[in-house]
Amino acid sequence: MIDEKAAKRIQKIVPILDENQKRMYLAAEAESLGRGGISQISEVLGVSRNTIAAGIKELSGAVELAPAGRIRKEGGGRKSIGQTQPGIMEALEGLVSESSYGDPESPLRWTTKSLRNLSDALLAKGFTISFSKVRQLLNELGYSLQLNQKMLQVGEPHPDRDEQFRHISETAKAFLSEGLPVISIDCKKKELVGNFKNQGAEYAKSGQPVKVLDHDFPLPALGKVAPYGVYDMARNEGFINLGISSDTARFAVNSVRQWWDEMGMARYPGASKLYITADGGGSNGSRNRLWKTELQQLANETGLQFQVSHFPPGTSKWNKIEHQLFSYISKNWRGRPLETLMVIISLVESTTTKKGLKVKCGLDTNEYETGIKVSEEELQRINIVRDDFHGEWNYCISPSEVFA
Repeated sequence: MIDEKAAKRIQKIVPILDENQKRMYLAAEAESLGRGGISQISEVLGVSRNTIAAGIKELSGAVELAPAGRIRKEGGGRKSIGQTQPGIMEALEGLVSESSYGDPESPLRWTTKSLRNLSDALLAKGFTISFSKVRQLLNELGYSLQLNQKMLQVGEPHPDRDEQFRHISETAKAFLSEGLPVISIDCKKKELVGNFKNQGAEYAKSGQPVKVLDHDFPLPALGKVAPYGVYDMARNEGFINLGISSDTARFAVNSVRQWWDEMGMARYPGASKLYITADGGGSNGSRNRLWKTELQQLANETGLQFQVSHFPPGTSKWNKIEHQLFSYISKNWRGRPLETLMVIISLVESTTTKKGLKVKCGLDTNEYETGIKVSEEELQRINIVRDDFHGEWNYCISPSEVFA
């Protein structure tokens, strides 16, 4: 009978052995005990008698040992689900790759492709599989969770779209090579201020979600904010001008003004000109007369020459600020109620990335009037030179004493 001292010795050694070593060691201990050794070792260690018996056969040379560097012989171990249930991988990929929710032949035609729904669909096809195993197989097939991405343009693309992209790229490179500032500008969607639900989630104690208001009506005392952004491409820095009024052309140009006063002037002390890339519509749109007259006023104030390029219609998502600044701000405040202006400013300024993005945020308390009309006479006074290539998209506004 195995004594207590030997049992403790074996129990200490077994955990540090791999599967092959453990089988051989327990077989040797069982043989040393003589008749009944297999049963005694099995009872003390809780190991299957078959495992110990297999080890004894290996020690005696009755069966072939696993090759050097392997724990099991070739073909040993549990067979993959693809071997035990032929066709399951193809069936799963067929379910996931179905392109239409409304396909009448699809068992998932009116459901989302969640792990449990996929598992149920495979069970209906005669396979046996858990939803956790479905996740493993999807990883093996190269699938992962994917969000919808706004990449497809509504309507026919402009015939000179790609040429305008190249024009913007080449102009930006030319400015950057001279050490001149290149900024991407746009206004992020307006956000409700208050204890409202914000999309996304973050970790918290189970059963203790952040409690927010059950409606999304603006609170009169707090209202909404319009985050207008300026992204410095060379320095990977952003500036958010947090407006509490309307998103107008004056607000857009004042956002550029605030960036220049608070960041740009110090970063580019010798700059005489600045390159701006912007969307084709909105408060900084290519057809917005007030945008150009306000930009002229800023040129007169700063002495800067503004080279401007607008993205073609329907291509605003290619604007650098969208994926280099706004997307990271959204990630940083996901799942957090934007309770006050100070909370929003703190969340914006704490936004960063592994590539070193830095963001500064300012509060713009000005009230911006809407519906301002710019006359033909005012328009003619703008010191503007339009490019030969799509002058409506590409133009230069220089300081003018006449306009001042």
